[in-house]
Amino acid sequence: MDFLNPVTDAIQSWADGLNEEFGAEIAAVGAVVWGPLLVFTLFGVGLIFTIQLKGIQFRRLGYALWLALFKRKENAGSEGDLSHYQALSVALAATVGVGNIGGVGAAIAIGGPGALFWMWVTGFLGMATKYSEALLGVKFRTVNKHGEQSGGPQRYLSDGIPGPIGKVLALLFAVFGVIASFGIGNAVQSGNVTSAIDAQLPDGSWWTPQLTGLVIFVLTGVTILGGIKWIGHVSAALVPFMIVFYVAGALLVLALNWDALGAALVQVFEQAFTGGAAVGGFTGSAIMLTIQIGFARGIFSNESGLGTGGFAAAAAKTDQPVRQAMVSMTQTFIDTIIVVTMTGLVIVVTGVLGSVDANGDLVTSSALTRLAFEEGLGGPGTVGGAIGGFIVAVGLATFAFSTIIGWSYYGEKCLERYTGRALILPYRIVYVLVSYLGAVTSLDLLWGLSDIANGLMALPNLIGLMMLTPLVYRETQAFFARPDWRLLPTNAVEGATDDPPEPTHKLVLAGEPDRE
Repeated sequence: MDFLNPVTDAIQSWADGLNEEFGAEIAAVGAVVWGPLLVFTLFGVGLIFTIQLKGIQFRRLGYALWLALFKRKENAGSEGDLSHYQALSVALAATVGVGNIGGVGAAIAIGGPGALFWMWVTGFLGMATKYSEALLGVKFRTVNKHGEQSGGPQRYLSDGIPGPIGKVLALLFAVFGVIASFGIGNAVQSGNVTSAIDAQLPDGSWWTPQLTGLVIFVLTGVTILGGIKWIGHVSAALVPFMIVFYVAGALLVLALNWDALGAALVQVFEQAFTGGAAVGGFTGSAIMLTIQIGFARGIFSNESGLGTGGFAAAAAKTDQPVRQAMVSMTQTFIDTIIVVTMTGLVIVVTGVLGSVDANGDLVTSSALTRLAFEEGLGGPGTVGGAIGGFIVAVGLATFAFSTIIGWSYYGEKCLERYTGRALILPYRIVYVLVSYLGAVTSLDLLWGLSDIANGLMALPNLIGLMMLTPLVYRETQAFFARPDWRLLPTNAVEGATDDPPEPTHKLVLAGEPDRE
């Protein structure tokens, strides 16, 4: 696509000029939006839902994982576009991104090993928030004229909260959601794919960012132009591979450095409360920095509270919002408690924290994670080190691409809420073009604007979630009050529904009924 070079050069020049003029102001606004108030509000909402729902993320995690990964789908007649597993895959595709590699590296470089502990906290509490978003997403979903499910915060805020307040909150969420989809969900991700591939190529390689952009352009176009069902199929195939591949590589590093694992865990727990940052001392401000950076990066990784949990859940084939909500909360468990943990422990056990590059600058973000994998498998310059770098490069590329296709659906549903289907095809075309531009240009200003939009998505969603807390509680209580809540109709049952099963129905038993 060399014929586009003049266009991309012009866009890069224009973007550089805007960044030079407004970059500092955008960064300042972003720091305010993602400051302590929003971060601790997100944490507080997760804590409230955890208490209100009696720790559902702990009590029902086993059943939720069984439903998501083994049962995978409900009765064939249920409304929806995707199976439980496909809906979970789409959500994971959008959520498991560069934040799981680069974001963790940045958090630990700034906040020290203790930041990982606070990322775990956001993960466990965020599961309750994600559960609530998914429940509401299914509860208030509608069917568009093409027969597709449509749900998410732009629906449950306007339809679940009476009066103008809900409608204003929904509109604000949708506007910020569309903006964020082009930046944090697209251009930023494709730029990270280019960086990951370039880092593995020798100097003077024939492979160029333009070729990387072309591959992303084609793959993104083929995937999202097919709609949610094709996105679901691609995600269901890609997500297991990318997560298993990356986690397996991390487990290999940990196995080869098992003697340092105990000390690493001690560091994580001790420095969570002492603030042993890599660049600071053990002061009160260092403790707050560790907590804040752990919260911020944890929430940025799992997106709990941002509202995205309701989109894919609304597309699931289910008759019961609570059941899909349990499946959706496993997304946060897999993202944070598994993938983020792997990255964090690899960085700590390999002892690369505090390393500096050739210019004397602190190694952070994805570069720190890459250095950790290289060191853990033999060191930079060795065959093992090259394998470690390859693992991180493949992880970054697949994580970023999956985020691109997942966020396309989120932005599309926000747009559809207020414009119908008229602008969906133009949106998809522009989205695919932006994926190419993000790979071949450095749009720093877009990163800043989309980061702000991403944070502003959370504000109307959090307000709405708090107003809808009683509904979430009632739906949950009503579902678990049924003595047969664990019983699922199989696909072999003709005409089976989610109603209490008759004795003649063939049933799959996931365990004995709870006695609460």
